[in-house]
Amino acid sequence: MYIPHSEEERRQILEFLGLKSLEELFSHIDPSLLSEPFLEEPKSEEELRAIFKELSSKNKNLVCFAGFGAYDRIIPSVVWQLLSRGEFLTAYTPYQPEASQGTLQAIFEYQTLICELTGMEVANASMYDGASALAEAVLMSRAIRGKGSRVVLSEGIHPYYKQVVKTYLLGYQDEIRIIPLNKEGTTDLQLLEEALKDKEAHALAVQQPNFMGYIENLEDISKLAKAYEVPLVVVADPIALSVLKPPGEYGADIVVGEGQSLGVPLHFGGPYAGFFATKMEHVRKMPGRLVGMAEDIEGNRAFALVLQTREQHIRRERATSNICTNQNLIALANLIYMVLLGKEGLRDVARQSLSKAMYLKKKLLEVGFEEVYSGKHLWEFPLRHKKAKELYKKALEEGFLAGVLLENFGYENTILFCATEKRRKEEIDRLFHVWKAFQ
Repeated sequence: MYIPHSEEERRQILEFLGLKSLEELFSHIDPSLLSEPFLEEPKSEEELRAIFKELSSKNKNLVCFAGFGAYDRIIPSVVWQLLSRGEFLTAYTPYQPEASQGTLQAIFEYQTLICELTGMEVANASMYDGASALAEAVLMSRAIRGKGSRVVLSEGIHPYYKQVVKTYLLGYQDEIRIIPLNKEGTTDLQLLEEALKDKEAHALAVQQPNFMGYIENLEDISKLAKAYEVPLVVVADPIALSVLKPPGEYGADIVVGEGQSLGVPLHFGGPYAGFFATKMEHVRKMPGRLVGMAEDIEGNRAFALVLQTREQHIRRERATSNICTNQNLIALANLIYMVLLGKEGLRDVARQSLSKAMYLKKKLLEVGFEEVYSGKHLWEFPLRHKKAKELYKKALEEGFLAGVLLENFGYENTILFCATEKRRKEEIDRLFHVWKAFQ
């Protein structure tokens, strides 16, 4: 049931945002879009189509050099052509799942590929997104460890992911300790060990590559986690996993991440799907849904939901999570994308992205940008410039989304750039000439 905000709640929200009215909240939107003049009298279907076509023409198609957890990648047309089939048009696993063997088999295949990608033994049917997958992994680590009151997070984890973890842990009142990055842009191992020494930590989470794009030293981080008996959670980029050693081979206990890179458009921020994989020994503590392969009464291969630890089933108060479904449609897009490209195709996407990122970085250094850290990165990297805001605004005027300004995340005059396989050399050269002429 929908319950609207009361006047008092609206007042409190606006006061928190530093605004005086609801109109002020929407002041950045073109007034003509808010007045809805075309609804003053009935319109035919064709008239409405013409109105919306005119409105859509006002949108700018920006060349995207931004990443920050959501990536503009090439998506084969067949992915969404297959997803548009009627039997796939649902965001949920059916409530009578065993009657939908095709859907269950697809999820089973998805789980299998996530295991291969991460180097883990078992994966679930997907989570809401990468951020909730990390938060659920921290709670699962808490259950695995069974003691301790501290969560250790690398500063290299996406800022928004860290916020979701903090929200999840509000009721537990656990201490959250953030480990800073060193001069290479990776987790400071000395400070990390100090946070683990008293064995009060019940979860350690890092991101690979981290949100700045740098490659973490998972081998040494894993050794520290094992030495101090704390479960290790790795937030991983699925495309990066095609060229980097999988976290499972370093001994990670849980591997999570965002599947948007695997065949899903930017969609203004969603819906996306988080992936979640772990060791078989921890499977009964894993949140969400798991599809298993079994046999029916006639001995034929059949698929079924197994180990449903959700609160709506028999476990109730003993449930491991409040997550009660999965992002079936988006997970299916991930599956189709991975199957279409295969191992070599995914590696080629990663190689092209890295190659174009290195060319982009070279051109940006030529217009006065400076490196923030000295470590090794993939297709995402931060650069500093004394006129970063002015350059960013100029690029926007010329049709470029030139990275993400990081001033709200503690980095002054810094832009986080990203180049995927979709970016062309001509686009990079155009951005270079825009900024060269501006200076």
